[in-house]
Amino acid sequence: MYKVAVTGIGAISVLGSTLLEISDSLKNGRSGIVIDNTRAKLGFESPLTGKIKDFDPKDWLGRKQRKTMPDYAVQAYAASRQALDQSGLSERDLQSDETGLIFGCDSSCIAALEQVDLLKKRGETALIGSGAVFRSMTSCITMNLNALFKTRGAAWTISSACSSGGHAVGQAFNLIASGQQERVICGGAQEINWQSMCSFDGLGAFSSNIAHPAQASRPFDEKRDGLVPSGGAAAIVLERYELAEARGADILGTIAGYGFSSDGGHISVPGKNGLARAGAKAIKQADLSVADIDYICAHATATPAGDAAEIENIRTLFKGSNPNISSTKSMTGHELWMSGASQVVYTVLMNMGGFTAPNINFAAGSDETKGLKIIPETVYEPPRNALLNSAGFGGTNSCLILKF
Repeated sequence: MYKVAVTGIGAISVLGSTLLEISDSLKNGRSGIVIDNTRAKLGFESPLTGKIKDFDPKDWLGRKQRKTMPDYAVQAYAASRQALDQSGLSERDLQSDETGLIFGCDSSCIAALEQVDLLKKRGETALIGSGAVFRSMTSCITMNLNALFKTRGAAWTISSACSSGGHAVGQAFNLIASGQQERVICGGAQEINWQSMCSFDGLGAFSSNIAHPAQASRPFDEKRDGLVPSGGAAAIVLERYELAEARGADILGTIAGYGFSSDGGHISVPGKNGLARAGAKAIKQADLSVADIDYICAHATATPAGDAAEIENIRTLFKGSNPNISSTKSMTGHELWMSGASQVVYTVLMNMGGFTAPNINFAAGSDETKGLKIIPETVYEPPRNALLNSAGFGGTNSCLILKF
């Protein structure tokens, strides 16, 4: 197997639209969660949402290019452009059979609704416009980025609920480690709009802490009452280590292991050992032991059942070992399809900045969290060997090992 390096990262996040802004938010425990008044007027049980500020699609792409791209696809382009600029890869490197694209995304709600509205308004399908076809496809991101970057290797989208971004990074890692690609741009994206969240809101899974938006997402806390929907885009450039080293790239870390599993149980209730099985695979592939892991970037979304299940999985896997644990979703909310990829970006930023991000809003644990090192404040030591947990509806689990 080839060693796999991280040489570039990028994100358009509710924590910021530049890596510097995002790192500062992570370090200082700054939330990106707000109240959306439109949701309140429409009758949402929870009007809470993550919000991206200071991002204008027109700053990144022209009108013709944006014709086939919803906002989240443009955000994926912007995050990828950031990552590529940092990586130092040339146009020749990109336009190669050895360069691939893999993103995680599991819906394109707004684009599908827009084309139906256009038909009703214009009364003729021919007047909907050609761009709508591409905007409404789940593979919208990779098909557009493939045309924009002119890559010639792998180009597909992984759809696996809230583990989509994690599996996209994991599969990119596997393609490079096995020698099938020399480099892959990978990541995840999630649209932020009320249309994509109205049915989810109806399930009663969202936090109702409307009075204090920044305190609404409370992973692992005994008073957690649900998740806050969020989104954006995250991108990572992965390369065969020896090739990155040979061209003098700044190597930010390595993806050393990828484990996956499925619960084989309930469609929406997380299993008691799925994440543990995936984590064990990832740690073994990375040639580490549980004692070597010093940080867990948890999936924890602040739902009572989901966090409890992850705690049980962590206890099962980490018997006799007790690493730092935090969920960046305490600040971002749940970024859904993006989240597994953004965890990579956020953890790399922690290492670069010399800190480990806090699990804000963790005021008091319960019996289930007793003895675990859930960190409510920033720890001014960087992660060295990190396990990144990601899970989704249908019982799909992804675990990544980042080594620095």
